Amino acid sequence: MNKNSFDHYFNPNEMYAIVEISGHQYKVAKDDVIYVDKQKAETDKKITLDKVLLTSDGNGKVQVGTPTLEKAKVSAKVVEHVKGDKIVVFKKKRRKGYEVTRGHRRHLTRLLIEKITA
Repeated sequence: MNKNSFDHYFNPNEMYAIVEISGHQYKVAKDDVIYVDKQKAETDKKITLDKVLLTSDGNGKVQVGTPTLEKAKVSAKVVEHVKGDKIVVFKKKRRKGYEVTRGHRRHLTRLLIEKITA
């Protein structure tokens, strides 16, 4: 099997969880850093993610929620609030002289996953 940069992401011997944050699902493991939509918590504060959809310990035991697991929680620390990459939106209608350039940058929160409890 080829070694690639995603091997840690698919390592079956590592405890991981799938959590829902702001309508998006993220696969997280301990010490992972993820970027999510901006959260209301302040920098260096700890937050608890309660919407855990699935957990897996390192031994292949998987628990799937219906829709969430009641006792499972993921603890994370807010590292910083940042802006995402710039996205340029360009609209044009040919032969009409209509051109509009707009863009935006998403506001994101960088989270450090500290602990997964199943």
